[in-house]
Amino acid sequence: MRCYVSGRVQGVFFRASARHEAERLGISGYARNLQDGRVEVLACGPKPLVEELCTWLSKGPAQAHVSNVSCELADDGPPPLFTIG
Repeated sequence: MRCYVSGRVQGVFFRASARHEAERLGISGYARNLQDGRVEVLACGPKPLVEELCTWLSKGPAQAHVSNVSCELADDGPPPLFTIG
């Protein structure tokens, strides 16, 4: 699943918090800042766990203010870990 998260999501530990949550769930993928101020998250793993991460993305860490999350199926091969970039 590839998700794009909008709002106050850069400079508030969103990516690091997403990685922590993904590692807790055993999901691989990445979180990276985009030039337009959004964060892109690729989540690979069992569907129920990916859905749980997507639910978490809609609120993020305490410092963030998420205004929108849009997700789509991704056909990327699963990376071995969850990284931030």
